[in-house]
Amino acid sequence: MSDSIFCDTIKYSDTGALHVGTFDAAADIVAAYQTPLYVYSLDNILAAHARIRDAYAAHHSNVSIHFSLKANANFTIVKALVQAGCGLDCVSAGEVFKALLCGCPADHIVFAGVGKSQEELEYAVSRGIGWFNVENELELSYLNDLAAQHTDTKVKIALRLNPDVQANTHPSIATGHGGAKFGLPIDVVQRILGATEKYPHLHFEGLHVHIGSQLGDTSPTQRAVAVALDIVRPFPFVKCLNIGGGMPVSYDNTVKPDPNSFAAAVCPLLQNYHVMLEPGRSIVASSGILVCKVLYRKDQAGQKIIVVDASMTDIMRPALYSAYHAVVPLQRALPDEATEVFSVVGPVCETTDVLAKNVTLPERCGHPGQLLALMTTGAYGFVMANNYNARPLVPQVVVHNGQLRLSTKRQTFEDLIRDELDQ
Repeated sequence: MSDSIFCDTIKYSDTGALHVGTFDAAADIVAAYQTPLYVYSLDNILAAHARIRDAYAAHHSNVSIHFSLKANANFTIVKALVQAGCGLDCVSAGEVFKALLCGCPADHIVFAGVGKSQEELEYAVSRGIGWFNVENELELSYLNDLAAQHTDTKVKIALRLNPDVQANTHPSIATGHGGAKFGLPIDVVQRILGATEKYPHLHFEGLHVHIGSQLGDTSPTQRAVAVALDIVRPFPFVKCLNIGGGMPVSYDNTVKPDPNSFAAAVCPLLQNYHVMLEPGRSIVASSGILVCKVLYRKDQAGQKIIVVDASMTDIMRPALYSAYHAVVPLQRALPDEATEVFSVVGPVCETTDVLAKNVTLPERCGHPGQLLALMTTGAYGFVMANNYNARPLVPQVVVHNGQLRLSTKRQTFEDLIRDELDQ
């Protein structure tokens, strides 16, 4: 098993037990909170944020980071990032609500999203949200009218550009090619910037370019930035380039570009602009694990299958786009220990409830009661969880500064029907 799936604070100890910080994942964490559950290292999250901040600061004097709340909206994590000076990137009014509750100043919040409703826009404008990344001309009209009603200052706008650049990533998470639903075409952006007088209550200060997640190299981002710069050159009132996120993490042993590589590639092009970043996955992904317990083993049709108590309702990524997460035992395999190749599946009544295929694990992992961890689940894990098959949401536990904290409790059956009116 490659060491790249581990991090400074989530790794095997000298005794072979998987630890998160100073806590034994089995003896301390599972014993206290049972399975399945998410465990995060907040120490590692804050270190990842600092690495990105410092990498860009080394190449540019005016950079601001807005954590993408859709990657992980855990209150404990988000509050800590805000306290570390991080702004927040939101894609719904619900996320704006959570961002404000976490103590983020309104002017440090970016409201993005391809389909904001008028009600969502009014909510955000009335609360003084700092930036709106706009993806539709009609949205500009809505915002102009709402700004006239709710504020004496102009609302800051960044037009989201679709640069028609193909990112080197999985098709399901590429967003900057011409066929994607995201952003505005080049000609529309140029036309809007040439007629800003139509929107007297808006201040067109930025351009937003995000071409996808898990970018395999820096050259598509450079191309997208070059397209953006060509567009804004005739419009000196555009002083900010928001280059989104996209910095990758390693889910296996693949070498990925690091934050310094991206900073070195794009910052020299942007010295005359305020640079905004919206990283999510690169801050939180490697800092989370989903711990589960083996329920059953099945040998059929030439396959060795282990059924665990976690499922696609807890981690949707494998079912959604065949995402890979390494699976490891909570007690490290011995060098001479017998192994088998398993498929790891959940109990949900869907054929796609397969968490991992062709996983080499110690033979003992096929026994009921064995504990496993899905690695690199800190991003797009719990935030995408759901109650399908009437499965309660699992708890979230945060480790920080030598302390273990229950951040989100496990749902009960009563929680599942709390909002049902006809009981």
